[in-house]
Amino acid sequence: MLENVNVNGDERIFLSLGANLGDRQGNLLQALQYLGARTTVRRLSSFYETDPVGCEGAPPFLNAVCEVATDLKPRELLEFLLRIEKRMGRLRPFRNAPRPIDIDLLFYGKRCIDETDLVVPHPRIAERGFMLIPLAEIAPEFPHPLLGRSAAELAEAVGTQGVRKVERSLRLRLSGDPQQCAPEVSVGLSRVGVTNLERVIRLGGSERSDPALFHAWLDLFADLGPEQAGVHMSRFSDALEELVEELTASAFPDVESLAERLALAVARAQKARFSQVSIRARYPLARITPISGKRVEDMATFLSIAASDGERTRHLVGVEVDGLTVCPCAQEMVRSYERQLLLDEGFSETQVEKILDLLPIPSHNQRGRGTLLMGGGEGIRAEHLVSIVEVSMSSEVYELLKRPDEFFLVNKAHRNPRFVEDVVREMLRNLLLVYADFPGNTFVLARQENLESIHRHNAFAEYQGTLAEIRGEIEEGCPRAKHTSLDAWLREGWS
Repeated sequence: MLENVNVNGDERIFLSLGANLGDRQGNLLQALQYLGARTTVRRLSSFYETDPVGCEGAPPFLNAVCEVATDLKPRELLEFLLRIEKRMGRLRPFRNAPRPIDIDLLFYGKRCIDETDLVVPHPRIAERGFMLIPLAEIAPEFPHPLLGRSAAELAEAVGTQGVRKVERSLRLRLSGDPQQCAPEVSVGLSRVGVTNLERVIRLGGSERSDPALFHAWLDLFADLGPEQAGVHMSRFSDALEELVEELTASAFPDVESLAERLALAVARAQKARFSQVSIRARYPLARITPISGKRVEDMATFLSIAASDGERTRHLVGVEVDGLTVCPCAQEMVRSYERQLLLDEGFSETQVEKILDLLPIPSHNQRGRGTLLMGGGEGIRAEHLVSIVEVSMSSEVYELLKRPDEFFLVNKAHRNPRFVEDVVREMLRNLLLVYADFPGNTFVLARQENLESIHRHNAFAEYQGTLAEIRGEIEEGCPRAKHTSLDAWLREGWS
């Protein structure tokens, strides 16, 4: 949904992130990507290296604190955080065991919650410098609702011992109306209409902010009965133009609301049994580069598809995002070749495997374009879907990068090689993580197209189906011969 994020009013929510296994910095950044699927990260502290608490001899932690906005309630947020930890490989063999990621809910506004497995504020925050120091960096004035002292005061009291700030190092209508005449060939057509209709649309806005303008492309279709020669092409424009005045006077809250209104207007204007509207809008996303922390603005394509029978409507919301993919096949060939070279030079099998595991293996890579659409679930936000698509590829991409950022992304991509099919399957698996609470009839379209670098063709993969079908295959191991299609889902229950 394209709307201003202020879902919790004045409630400020803070999370603590930590890692002391594997690529600690990479793990924190990966966790932030996952968080972006159901929250908006408003502020992020510097990274701090800290001594472990309660586990002597364990590796040091890398810690940070972030402020987020979300429509999730406290327990829902906690469950989401636990799913992220599990997805990233956290095990709990014993208390305070080393872990690749640890995400704690520090504050949920000024709420005080004391339940068996949910305590807010965090019960030990006043003792922990690795939480208080990064918190004081981004919200020094924030008051502890029970202790009545600010984050800065609490941080000063606990001191900086064992907490060291670090840099991110890699860091017309015709009078005769011939369209109503009987056609020579009496066959009904599924979709007839106009495509690539360009408009500037107004979306969002609230009492505190003006609506934003977006450049959009619209496709408008209606089904055509076998008794009718053609649709009224001008009526497609009319359906849109009749809304222009309303669009100018009071903006639509989001792109899917506009799509639904247009689909309903087209179905009624054409007296059609079924209409469909697609909207593509270019949307600026404020982002922070992974290592240099530079604020940049990238563009994403937000999508919405809506259908109507003249009375009811259904819609989907989605995104189209660019990313980077690395070919696993070529990488495996290079690995085998390098392995033999090292063996020929006298290195032992153990040494060779250690070297190959340590160094990223070269491969050819390509720009990938991922598309993700969802329908039927409440609270789906297009900007959150961006994170799911990006984390499913080998790496995300940015318009502007410093050299350390470039190195980090190239290294990350080559350590996460994925075929075009892998990317689609990762999207599906990540959807189950992020939207575990969504109903089974929620529809999903996941698509990936890779613009090959050493071939003249593109590679393509797509999935269409419901969350229930995805859960059945991934979680229950029950393969399906047939999945629900987009057209079937849009027309579900309609004659």
